[in-house]
Amino acid sequence: MEKLKNLRKQRGYTQQQIADILATDVSNYSRKENGEVKIFDDEWEKLAKALDTTIEDIREERIANVVQNLTFNDSSSNTSNQSGNYNQYCSIPDYMLESQQEYIKLLREQIEILKAENAKLKKK
Repeated sequence: MEKLKNLRKQRGYTQQQIADILATDVSNYSRKENGEVKIFDDEWEKLAKALDTTIEDIREERIANVVQNLTFNDSSSNTSNQSGNYNQYCSIPDYMLESQQEYIKLLREQIEILKAENAKLKKK
């Protein structure tokens, strides 16, 4: 994503400013700019508009790394094994796992905040 990164810097934008334009956080935008997370078509349009260029001038596609041989147990589609236990191998991109882990962390933090607020309200 060198085209995007270089043009952003030439135009004097920070990653935070571009993240705000895309309505995301700076760490997510950084991963997008580094090719670790997919940039969707509507985001390419916003980026091109913000950087006063065309999508073709900044767009570069990079295939995400993939985690191999992740095992899931799922008995719903297993017809050959009556016990309901079998292993199915899937590939999940690293960026999806990282994104979900960050989201889980954020949700846990929000839950703790809400628990504290709830406790305060119960005391009243």
